[in-house]
Amino acid sequence: MELDYKALGKRIKIARINADMTQNRLSTMLEMSPSHMSNIETGSTRISLTALVSIANALGVTVDDLLYDSIVHARPQLERDIQQIVDSCDDYELRVVKDVTQSVVDALRANEKLRQDL
Repeated sequence: MELDYKALGKRIKIARINADMTQNRLSTMLEMSPSHMSNIETGSTRISLTALVSIANALGVTVDDLLYDSIVHARPQLERDIQQIVDSCDDYELRVVKDVTQSVVDALRANEKLRQDL
């Protein structure tokens, strides 16, 4: 399985922005050049495991948070992400999210049944 370096870079960028950190500040903390950090975030370079762990530690996230697009069994991370979305909703938004989620699940299951019938 090949890692999606563009998706990984995007997750790193999002985590950095969520940590209210500039690319220059992060690259300085990690003792890497700003251009290398930029290349990591755009997915134009492969990242070493050591650099990935250092980035995760600097941003206060787990490596799973950064890699979960590439992890086959990502259910725990997806559940945490969904829980964060739900936690940020007011009562009205929560009702809409529930209704939309149920509709999506129903449609997915109906499509699965149709696919199996073909």
